[in-house]
Amino acid sequence: MSRESIVEKIISDAKTEAAAIISEAEKGAETTIARANLSAERKITGVKFETAQKVKSILDGKSASARLDCAKIKLKEKRRVIDALYEQAFQALLSLDKKQTVALSQRLLEQYADDCDEIVFSSNFKYVEDVIKLDVVKEKKLKHSVGGAVPDGGFILKGKVCDKDISYRALLSIDREQNVSLLAEKLFNQG
Repeated sequence: MSRESIVEKIISDAKTEAAAIISEAEKGAETTIARANLSAERKITGVKFETAQKVKSILDGKSASARLDCAKIKLKEKRRVIDALYEQAFQALLSLDKKQTVALSQRLLEQYADDCDEIVFSSNFKYVEDVIKLDVVKEKKLKHSVGGAVPDGGFILKGKVCDKDISYRALLSIDREQNVSLLAEKLFNQG
């Protein structure tokens, strides 16, 4: 073999080997690119899923918070309505006429007064003289006075054993404790 044919053979073998190496490298690169694309796709899918979960979690939290805030506002407004009703009831008790006030006082004294209690009328009680003329006052030997720390409207009973607040505010407070659920149901029933 001649020198030129040997060189050509070497060059030809080198080209073949280079082509095989290049082909193998391209296949490897394609495989690496495919793996990288698959990995990137998985990461993107994972990030999208995590993002969707976080968005859902945030929205659920904000929705729950908004529902709670709405419930608080609604409850506050319901309380305001009930407060207004009890304030109207208080004003109605203050504006009772003489006959109604004396009759209410008689029932309260019959029910709550013990013998020898002292009736302490509020300073704005209009019918003290009429109430102290009641038979129950004489029968139970009740004393009386005006003023002191008695809330507006009605009176308290000071006794030997205990005092009883049966002022209008106290009576309404007791009524509210006992009936607020029923009143709220009647006022706000949406059924």
